[in-house]
Amino acid sequence: MEQVSPVIPLATGAELRVTNAGRKRAVVLVNGGQGSEVTGTWSASLEWLVARLAPRFPQLAFGEVRYRVKSWKQLDGCVADARAAIAVTAGEQTVLIGFSMGGAVSISAAAEPSVTGVLGLAPWIPQRLDLSPLAGRRFDVLHGSLDRWLPGIPGVSAASSRQGFERARALGIAGSYRLIPGALHGTAVRAPTGTLIPLPRAATWARLVAAQLEPFAG
Repeated sequence: MEQVSPVIPLATGAELRVTNAGRKRAVVLVNGGQGSEVTGTWSASLEWLVARLAPRFPQLAFGEVRYRVKSWKQLDGCVADARAAIAVTAGEQTVLIGFSMGGAVSISAAAEPSVTGVLGLAPWIPQRLDLSPLAGRRFDVLHGSLDRWLPGIPGVSAASSRQGFERARALGIAGSYRLIPGALHGTAVRAPTGTLIPLPRAATWARLVAAQLEPFAG
């Protein structure tokens, strides 16, 4: 049975919770963000995925990061939070999973020595983002076909992540890109009661993320 750690304070002031702690291989998951500078929260989409992936991969540690501030205006701080989480999770090998803005965070933190690859879930990859930290790592992307930004509704267009992926490929980065038909931005939302409510195609997200982790899990 998977074991969830108490919340672990990181050196940066961010927080980490680990499921299946103490494994030699780790998956560190980083959340999205927004324009306004607000206190970090636990990601509903990543939490929903970990609840399904951790029992399937008991040999992997899963570390979820809660940023100090979840905003792309504080991207460097979010990257520092991710790096601190990688150090504390202490896997001999690490895969980063970045949701939305977490895609940019994961790419920026990918040069950490233990990192072998990045999996972007509807990743935000702005044109200005330096992709050189991906050198020598694998970069895979999953994106919902119906994802897009709408007034008051967060989202990242699949076209924009595809552009970022193609930029990485042009640098010689190995990887794959897959659209999920009918999927939106992420896997779940959190109700006011705290309950996680799956979004359309959530099960497909979980299945495809699991397929990406299979080779890493060994």
